[in-house]
Amino acid sequence: MDNRTLALPGILLTLFGLLLSGCLSPVTLTRAVIAYDDAITKSQSKQLLVNIARAQHHEPIHFTGVSNVAATFDFRFTAGATPALTGDASRTILPVIGGSVAENPTISIAPIEGEEFTQRLLTPFQEDKLTLLLRQGIDIDLLLRLMAKEVRMSHGDGAVAYRNNPSDKAGYETFRRVVLHLSAIQDHNSLYVEPINVERSWTIPAESVTAEGFKALEQEYQVSYHAKDKTFTLRKQVEGGTLITNYDPNLLSRDERARLQHENEQGLPHDVTFDIRPGHYGGDWPLKGDFRLRSFNAILNFLGLSIAEEREYHVEKDNRTPEVAENPVNTMDLIVSSSAPSELDLVMKSHGSYYAVTTIGPQARWNREAFKLLSQLFQMTVTEVPRAGVPSITIAK
Repeated sequence: MDNRTLALPGILLTLFGLLLSGCLSPVTLTRAVIAYDDAITKSQSKQLLVNIARAQHHEPIHFTGVSNVAATFDFRFTAGATPALTGDASRTILPVIGGSVAENPTISIAPIEGEEFTQRLLTPFQEDKLTLLLRQGIDIDLLLRLMAKEVRMSHGDGAVAYRNNPSDKAGYETFRRVVLHLSAIQDHNSLYVEPINVERSWTIPAESVTAEGFKALEQEYQVSYHAKDKTFTLRKQVEGGTLITNYDPNLLSRDERARLQHENEQGLPHDVTFDIRPGHYGGDWPLKGDFRLRSFNAILNFLGLSIAEEREYHVEKDNRTPEVAENPVNTMDLIVSSSAPSELDLVMKSHGSYYAVTTIGPQARWNREAFKLLSQLFQMTVTEVPRAGVPSITIAK
């Protein structure tokens, strides 16, 4: 037998084995990362639906998180040669190649609980969370209908609270109309969500400042010296609270900005101030007040109770409000069915029924955005899941 005939398949087998083992590893790694990421994302989505169901039935909410994923892959390669079944059997050798991949995943899950998480779950969201989301381009009507507990508006005899709760008919309808008004201004690209820039000043005795200290002050402040009383006045532009307006607050006078900031400071950390003035888009209905934000726990309760006990209903915009692009009846349209809904991808069975987010029809985009926003708010609430070791996906050959 010709030695060259035997040597050639052997070289090919070796090269093919090296290529097979080298190519499978990154491909398997990519597939594993995507598969585990998809599984964890779906798990969180279904937990949100389960907790909405728990809220509907007045049960405690609870979450479990994946703290660690370690997946080991064992690649096995076999190769050999056999005479051809046809042709010149004494001279023709065919390679026989085989391979297998064994996966051994270790997934660590842990309950998300404890005092810190519970406090965050029950504490209302602060102003900066809402303004951060608004700056991402989220619809203000969706954001406020989900996050705001009530709107408090100034009147001659003080502030009046209008609750975002369908059981409070007068309060709910006023809340919805105010939110629709802001939404119409946003649709026209005339809504400002900006911090109030104000000037702060301090007066200190000149003798209390050394030469080195004076140089340091000049880097941070505008410094002016008053020879009459031998004092320094320090001035600095600082960023105050956020204001939702239909005008650019930076065009206001220094005194006006200072007054608005003073009013803003009187509220709570989870209050968001708005000021809609005449002379600008949407100014036919001047509005001034604060939105008081909910906790994540209150958001889940709102969604759960809206399924049956406290159903939302259509509220028409105020006559002074310009046209709005969207005005859905439900903040997030949920279906509860005894059988699995077809053509819906956000579905979970709980309490003997199937809970699903309506992701088809004219309000599909709105509902998907609402569920995505709910997930983002959960991420802002949850603390880091306890981890046992360093999370990793290990590829072994």
